[in-house]
Amino acid sequence: MRYEGTVYRPPSEANSLLIQATIGCPHNKCTFCSMYKGTKFRLRSVEEIKEDLTAARHYYGDFISSIFFPDGNTIIMKTDQLQDIFTYAKELFPNLKRITVYGSARYINKKSEAELIRLKEAGLTRVHTGMESGDNETLKRINKGTTADDIIAAGLKLKAAGIQTSEYYLTGIGGVERTKEHAVNSAKALSAFSPDFIRIRTYVPVPGTPLYEDYRSGIFQLLSPHQALREIRLLVENLQCDQSVVLSDHVANYWDVNGVIPNDREIMLAGIDEALTYDESSFRPAHISRL
Repeated sequence: MRYEGTVYRPPSEANSLLIQATIGCPHNKCTFCSMYKGTKFRLRSVEEIKEDLTAARHYYGDFISSIFFPDGNTIIMKTDQLQDIFTYAKELFPNLKRITVYGSARYINKKSEAELIRLKEAGLTRVHTGMESGDNETLKRINKGTTADDIIAAGLKLKAAGIQTSEYYLTGIGGVERTKEHAVNSAKALSAFSPDFIRIRTYVPVPGTPLYEDYRSGIFQLLSPHQALREIRLLVENLQCDQSVVLSDHVANYWDVNGVIPNDREIMLAGIDEALTYDESSFRPAHISRL
């Protein structure tokens, strides 16, 4: 297998075979993100991807049960190409149960529902999508390139096609100024399509990014541990999803908030309330730059 640059994957894909299908990110303008900087986005050829899948088959045998195809927004590839790759992977690995990719709402919405159904039938199981926020002003400020309506439309499309949606909520990305709007409007957007997974991440300023410079100059105010926990509490309190799994599966988070909405809402809120009884000195520094 051949890899170019730093390869990123969600924590939940730790046991997946990683085969690069794209290099970099086609948007690559988010003010908080340092991933793929200096990398010109391109698609790898289907032939190259198949060669790497074949190499993996020779190395690992037919025991692979999960494949994640990096880099950012692999969903942007032509549907015929993705269908070809997924079908080939299933032929090589008879025990394959899961195929996953990254895909933001902007690029998911470029595909029709019929195309997404084709991808589902070819083996696509789940799309990891970094919504970050459902608050339009926050999305605009971080230059995400999407709106709440885009996020909802993409979520509904994936759901209609039978593809699992793993949405990422970025705690604190609205700063102190928009913490309430960020939480409440994100809850509204998520409730509109009830993603299979809502994965909580906590914003940590990364040197070399525009938002880091805003943080350093005082333009952007970072949430304290207690403020971040109150924001998550507001999110959980306002979620009106139908059996969405909430997960805090990242080291940047201050507290584990895990459960199913609506079943475990009160348990999650009680856990956050317990965390708020601890002095803020008990948590990691809010400004730490590398985790």
